[in-house]
Amino acid sequence: MKEVVSSFEDVNSKEALDENKMDKRFGLYEIVKPPETGMTFDSADSLYEYYRQFGRQEGFGVKKKTSRASMDGRSKFVCLSCSRAGKSISHKQNYLTPNPLTRIECKARINATILEDGKCKVNSVALEHNHELSPSKSQFYLCNREKVIGVRRKLAPSDQTSNGVINNYQSVDTGAFDNVTMLENDCMSYFEKGSRLQLFAGDAKAIQEYFVRMQIKNSNFFYMMDMDDDARIKNIFWADARSRALYEEFGDVVTFDTTYLTNKYDMPLAPFTGVNHHGQPILFGCALLSDENTATFTWLFKTWLACMSGRAPNVIITDEHNSMTKAIDAVFPNTRHRWCLWQVMKKLLVKLEGHKLYDQVKMSLQDAIYDSFTKKEFEESWERIVKDLNLCDNLWLSSLYNERNRWVPAFLKDSFWAGMSTTQRDENSVPFFDGRVNSKTTIKQFVEQYDKALRNKVEKEHLADFQCFSTWIPCVTLFEIEKQFQVAYTNTKFKEFQKELTGKLYCEVSCIDSKDGNFDVSEVMFVGDKRKQVHFNVQFNTENCEAHCSCGLFQFRGILCKHAISVLLKMEVINVPEKYILQRWRKDLKRCHTRVKVGYYDDWTSNLEAQRYDKLRKKFDEVADLAVVSDEKMMQLWNLLDEIQTKVK
Repeated sequence: MKEVVSSFEDVNSKEALDENKMDKRFGLYEIVKPPETGMTFDSADSLYEYYRQFGRQEGFGVKKKTSRASMDGRSKFVCLSCSRAGKSISHKQNYLTPNPLTRIECKARINATILEDGKCKVNSVALEHNHELSPSKSQFYLCNREKVIGVRRKLAPSDQTSNGVINNYQSVDTGAFDNVTMLENDCMSYFEKGSRLQLFAGDAKAIQEYFVRMQIKNSNFFYMMDMDDDARIKNIFWADARSRALYEEFGDVVTFDTTYLTNKYDMPLAPFTGVNHHGQPILFGCALLSDENTATFTWLFKTWLACMSGRAPNVIITDEHNSMTKAIDAVFPNTRHRWCLWQVMKKLLVKLEGHKLYDQVKMSLQDAIYDSFTKKEFEESWERIVKDLNLCDNLWLSSLYNERNRWVPAFLKDSFWAGMSTTQRDENSVPFFDGRVNSKTTIKQFVEQYDKALRNKVEKEHLADFQCFSTWIPCVTLFEIEKQFQVAYTNTKFKEFQKELTGKLYCEVSCIDSKDGNFDVSEVMFVGDKRKQVHFNVQFNTENCEAHCSCGLFQFRGILCKHAISVLLKMEVINVPEKYILQRWRKDLKRCHTRVKVGYYDDWTSNLEAQRYDKLRKKFDEVADLAVVSDEKMMQLWNLLDEIQTKVK
């Protein structure tokens, strides 16, 4: 994909572009030369377009800062600046939940005079920025989004001049983010439960062509088919190269979503998903399944394990399903298995709907499940409920209680779940592919929509990355701890921390035993119009400044809780230990999955780092092929790589 640049009509502005060079970052046919004093342009609009293209190439946004008019009303002076010029002002009415700010008083700009004939002459130039630049994120700046963001078609020969440049900055635009319409509701329903996939006209061909196309794009695309004795397809699993790279970084917490198997959908789809550093849903792989028995799930989980280089997830969230539970226990014996809480609660309330005291049962169970902070509290509350409401003989309820370690929050908060408690993240969320799959979608139609769904998710992640790069959430206090998280965390996760920090207003700390570092934190909670006081225990270690709270929020979500924060501030801790700043939520890390080349997202020409990575990987593979023939050559290469690694660091 070739980006769009322009030629200029006058001699001075033509010098800004070198027609014989190609910008490797964007695939441009010309490099935009930095602005210089004395450059002239046909108009103020031409000057703006030139500076916008220069900003896009270098990695900053552009805006019109000032424009002065002469006595007759005609503009005489114009100033174009970096989009991060000026000083941001946080509105006091949102003091506890401030909006992201972008301006950091950047001084980069150009000043120009508009001459009597309408032409524009540059008077002064400031090139230095006080912030990081990123060409790969240029597309997200507002000045570029109107013209170049989204899916672009390849240039037709008629669009180009002899040197491959489009004249007069005519950008090729097909719209903003890919807004694919919903699939038609009257498409043919095909799926029937059976021992093999029901593939109809075009299904098998669509799957095969997709797999071939993806492997051509990246050889790390993985797929496996489960066949019966008659060579008919029973089950299919696949994961593209980006999904496998995502798993390397975020595969500690996995949800296996069988919504499409158990709800209104005819699509036999079962995706593996998780969340990224912004808390957005990400895909680790997909399966098409012929049935829901233990053998099928066992095959799928073993295949998944092979795809992910034998690395099982730390925890996995699924719906309550006996066959699935047996398969997970067999294939992932060391993985913590949790049932989707929302699904359990939904089924629980349906089962008890006919009880004469249903409203009382519902409220009592919800209080026991959600408001019990310890295992003992839950068990005592549950025992009291079943006894008072005469539910002791309910066998289903008893079996659910026996599996309480799989779904009751008080039994699960000692493990890290990235804040997730359901396969769909919460009851208001939708499955990963909703909007692309409806109750009548065929496999062929799904394959056609699959790339678009993934591209949409990648676009959202890139936009969130850009927002973290170009904006900042102002601190609401002067505590150094808040600044520590502001610098490190993505905007989404920093807001979560800020919510806990401001929640300190409702907490009161009292010391139980100063020698042992034992504190009681009393929090005032509001449930509707009701107000109650809840006590939490925080253990503080004076040697390493660590604070462990009985609420378990940090262990569960990876966000430091208000109770621990209250104790840390009381003990005058300036900066929290590094263990409380999770790599998972950081915004300043280079994520390996962003360098992976995939067929469904065409940002390769603007990602310089990804191109370098791909070239180096290919070179390393070539050298490795030469060195593996003997131990001597392998050790020779190994020692050289050690030296190179030290020098590069």
